[in-house]
Amino acid sequence: MVKGLHHVEIWVADLDEAVDSWGWLLPRLGLELTGEWADGRTWEAGSAYVTLTTSPNLSATAHDRRRAGVNHLAFWGGTRAEVDSLLADADAHGWHPLYQERYPHAGGPDHYAGWVQNAQGFKVEIVAEQPA
Repeated sequence: MVKGLHHVEIWVADLDEAVDSWGWLLPRLGLELTGEWADGRTWEAGSAYVTLTTSPNLSATAHDRRRAGVNHLAFWGGTRAEVDSLLADADAHGWHPLYQERYPHAGGPDHYAGWVQNAQGFKVEIVAEQPA
């Protein structure tokens, strides 16, 4: 039996706006764009995938990560140098740093990661591999 995460589907109010930021971040993290249609996009890495899509069933147009539901997604970002590089470039691609005053140890002294948030209010954590 296969176990683990299969996929994450993120509903967005404005697909074009969401693709501007996610379309840069996900490939940078090693996910490949594998599906594209009028109301959505899918990026895959291994057997898991992330889909952005619009829906006529949205109950609100604004995402609020502080409400019940998913607060953030966390992705492996590679080495510490790769995480640093990604976070240095993120602001130019619609991802604004969070907890910058505590970077890279906002999650604790043994956790090397950075957090970013896009204009739609989605938060992502980029985690570095532990050095060998």
